[in-house]
Amino acid sequence: MERIRDVFTGRVGAPAWVEGRDGARPSAVLAAWFERDGEPHVLCTRRSWELRTHRGEVSFPGGGADPDDVDLIHTALRETREEVNLHPGAVEILGELDHLTTVTSDRFIVPYVGVLDRRPVGLVAAESEVEAILEVPLSALLHPDAYREERWGPPAIDFPVVFFEIEGDTIWGATGAMLRQFLHLVLNLPSDPIHR
Repeated sequence: MERIRDVFTGRVGAPAWVEGRDGARPSAVLAAWFERDGEPHVLCTRRSWELRTHRGEVSFPGGGADPDDVDLIHTALRETREEVNLHPGAVEILGELDHLTTVTSDRFIVPYVGVLDRRPVGLVAAESEVEAILEVPLSALLHPDAYREERWGPPAIDFPVVFFEIEGDTIWGATGAMLRQFLHLVLNLPSDPIHR
């Protein structure tokens, strides 16, 4: 956990290419890390199959900014509380991953990295949004068979799509890209081309 703190404290992520454009809609997610049985875990959700978009996908809690949100940190913490009942006061926000957008969206995502001083208790999934709350261990992401990358789209659009196969689920798309950059930074690997 100290390595996570060292890497992300004060880190400001590079902006997504749509930021500043007319109509670009901001959103924020929270990658909340905590220790369980001596190992770092990150809090994720499996989205409800009743949602209009990204149904059934594993993601970080978060969502679109509301007019009443003070800033995007507030957005990430508010959405996390709404989705899984994690109290904002339990989270220490350290910094950001690079901002990103999906190919088909005008929304940009600011991923915040935070830490909890203990494993969260009292979490409750908001049934309208969350099918399950997941605690994903770092070792599952680092397993030799977990990671794969595919190239999607016609040659003119060709882009990488990241997958992490964890027990019982697949993490992919934007959340997979965020986790890949997180691991590259924490493990001090070469620059992550997905975010460039």
